[in-house]
Amino acid sequence: MLKRFAVFLAVFQSILFLAHFFLFETVVYALEPPGSVIVPLAIALAILSVTFLGASLLAFRYFNFWVRGLYIVGAVWLGAFNYLIMAAFAWWIVYGAFFYAGVDFPLRGLGFALFGIALATGVYGVVNAAWLRVKRANVKLAGLPEAWKGRTVALVSDLHLGNVRNTGFTRRVVRKISVAQPMLVMIAGDLFDGTAVNAEKAAAPLAELRPALGVFFSEGNHEEFGDPERFLAAIRKAGVRVLDNEILNIEGLQLIGVPYRQATHAEHLRSVLAGMGIERERASILLTHAPDRPQVAEEAGISLQVSGHTHRGQFFPYTWITKRMYGQFVYGLSVVGGLQVYTSSGAGTWGPPLRVGSKPEIVLLTLQ
Repeated sequence: MLKRFAVFLAVFQSILFLAHFFLFETVVYALEPPGSVIVPLAIALAILSVTFLGASLLAFRYFNFWVRGLYIVGAVWLGAFNYLIMAAFAWWIVYGAFFYAGVDFPLRGLGFALFGIALATGVYGVVNAAWLRVKRANVKLAGLPEAWKGRTVALVSDLHLGNVRNTGFTRRVVRKISVAQPMLVMIAGDLFDGTAVNAEKAAAPLAELRPALGVFFSEGNHEEFGDPERFLAAIRKAGVRVLDNEILNIEGLQLIGVPYRQATHAEHLRSVLAGMGIERERASILLTHAPDRPQVAEEAGISLQVSGHTHRGQFFPYTWITKRMYGQFVYGLSVVGGLQVYTSSGAGTWGPPLRVGSKPEIVLLTLQ
């Protein structure tokens, strides 16, 4: 296992190094920088090429000012690099097209334009990812008790508390939810990033959430990096109810929580739901991290599934890739048979703290 992991890391780092070398060669050829810049540029790109992986490995063991700083630099750079490498490929494509067409073109100017757009996109992505929105949607549920009609519940997922976002971000999320005064709050997993962190301190602001009917959490895949109990204990200490294959009757509404580890395989999830005694004629909400098996939830007679996990791809081109993977369930409200599924794009970020083509959000669902 360790040998395979080491091989993966070596391959991943080699790809990053080669990609940075390609970017360096393109910048030198396209922009023709002064000779005094070339060596410092080569050194800087060589260092940056190993920063994210190195910081990530450190982040799983240590949580301090220096590791956080290194991780943030590496993560932001990796996001910007995504667009810089795209700009480099675009430059060579245009260069090749004009070269074979025998057309003279200011290729240096094109290089400055493409790399400028790439950097601007990276800056926009960082700003956009930090701008937390509140989204509202109405959901009609068959069998919904009269007492629940018109009530609002909050859905938040994927805060990824760790090296990039921590206690201050939790406090921001709590403030925005509290202003909306929902009757109930659901946290659909990945509250933590899975790295080393002061979990109690990061989760502590959740204690300030005081909806009338409680705050509920279902475990995500990032809580399962290692022993999830260190995260779950901090969540419970903040007054949040952790749902682990449980069904609750909340004033006539069935709230069901299934952790990620129990929902990754269709047959296992089917077995878990079958053993809960779900009443099909009554409205129910399934709180589970990923929208991976909606057909199974529909078979079980569930009314509404709420999830996160996809981040809506977080930033292009992964927004396009994720859409191909999850189809209609990648984001927002969708329907399969008698089941409605709401997938949130999440509040935080994983890896590069960028969002291009997606927005961080808290979702307020008004039940009808």
